[in-house]
Amino acid sequence: MTELTLHQRRRDPTADELAGVPWLRVLQPAEYQRAADAIKVGDALPGDYVCRVGRPVTYWFGVVEGLLKMSSGNEEGQTMTFTGVPPGGWFGEGTALKRETYRYNIQALRKSVVAGLPVDTFHWLLDHSIGFNRFVMNQLNERLGQFIAAREIDRMNNPDLRVARSLASLFNPVLYPGVGQVLRITQQELAYLVGLSRQRVNEALAVLQAQGCIRVEYGGLRVLDLEGLRTTTGQRPAVPAATTPRAVA
Repeated sequence: MTELTLHQRRRDPTADELAGVPWLRVLQPAEYQRAADAIKVGDALPGDYVCRVGRPVTYWFGVVEGLLKMSSGNEEGQTMTFTGVPPGGWFGEGTALKRETYRYNIQALRKSVVAGLPVDTFHWLLDHSIGFNRFVMNQLNERLGQFIAAREIDRMNNPDLRVARSLASLFNPVLYPGVGQVLRITQQELAYLVGLSRQRVNEALAVLQAQGCIRVEYGGLRVLDLEGLRTTTGQRPAVPAATTPRAVA
């Protein structure tokens, strides 16, 4: 029996899932109803592709629960990861605006709930909703800053800095309002996103915890100093062995 694709598994969202869509809050009642009626959600399994390079855009996507990664590959088979997409994040607005094909892959790192707004409804909202236009404009502005930062991260030779800046991007309150202060992520998932080994990520987390930027908790990370993650120089303090984080699986 052929396994159903993510698109074939789409369904109507629950009330709680709709409540987790941040841009619905800026719509007028008639706009909200049109959008809410059009949104579909899908239960993505680890490894499922939400978007693939070269496929035409059909939806504007967002993460209700779980964690996705945005990446692309080259002819040599090497993969470059651009960013992770945690809960509350919506992505691909530039592709949806231009109705282009995707230039990147979006893949589920764990079991996730992904929401999609049909691209025709996306354009209807652009034509009729001032609040929606402002939301998309803010998204594009933040996204530009995010990818400039990602370019800088790629050039960093200090692994501690790479982890710090990557974490800071995942805690962006504009792009990912569903994260809050705690990000549910494993060391292995973070290693995939940063492009380092799990062991090296573990060492970097110990440094950032000793600096007071984060606290490692069971199943995730709590940010204590977001500005510290953005500005840390990567200079290592003395880290007692007892502070080495072990809580994140």
